[in-house]
Amino acid sequence: MKDKDLKNLELSIDIQKVQQDLKPIISNVKEKKLPLRAYQILRLAIRNLKLVPGKTILEREIAEVLGMSRTPVREALIRLQTEGVVNLIPRKGFEIEPIEAKDLREIYEVVEMLEGLSAKLSTNTINEEELGNLEVLIEQQEKAITENDLEEWARLDNLFHFKIIEYANNKRLSNIIEVHSDQLYRARLITINKRPLPFQSIVEHRAIVACMKARDVDSAQTSMQSHRKRARNEILKAL
Repeated sequence: MKDKDLKNLELSIDIQKVQQDLKPIISNVKEKKLPLRAYQILRLAIRNLKLVPGKTILEREIAEVLGMSRTPVREALIRLQTEGVVNLIPRKGFEIEPIEAKDLREIYEVVEMLEGLSAKLSTNTINEEELGNLEVLIEQQEKAITENDLEEWARLDNLFHFKIIEYANNKRLSNIIEVHSDQLYRARLITINKRPLPFQSIVEHRAIVACMKARDVDSAQTSMQSHRKRARNEILKAL
């Protein structure tokens, strides 16, 4: 077999395995427009490490996995490239961007400030039902840790932060944070078994909610920023 053929084999994916891995994601994405559907599926697959950092994927293979033509897949991959999730390698395909410490540090510096602002804005408007939602999420996180279900903990942790951002009622702020949220989620998942069990996150989440209950906007902001800073240092150490 020629060297070129060997190289192509190294780059190819196991179509059936990837289809099986992505089956829950594919079935849950309800979007009908093919470019957007392909984008949503691939974004979730990368976010949840079903397509791992550093992996090279080919348009034709992904098209086969998704049961689409190459055109909507190409559009989805180009959009993901503009978001810094994948990188086009000429004549080879698209590489899933690896998680680099430098990039992650920069993202956390931005997110620390913006999520602190989200906590501050949410504190001004949050109601009792919304506070109750956050407390339920914290309880579910504790349960996930005691059951050693760290993937579920990561999902709930992400949802806790998402809810606070949502309660800030600022779409522009939410959109800016969302650009970086997938990278942070991937970093949490990829380091989750290399870090101490996240009991400290539970403590910090309770402190954030307590500040919000007290309508202490400055403390809520500071608590969120400190929480994100500690998490950043822990994750960077584990990378």
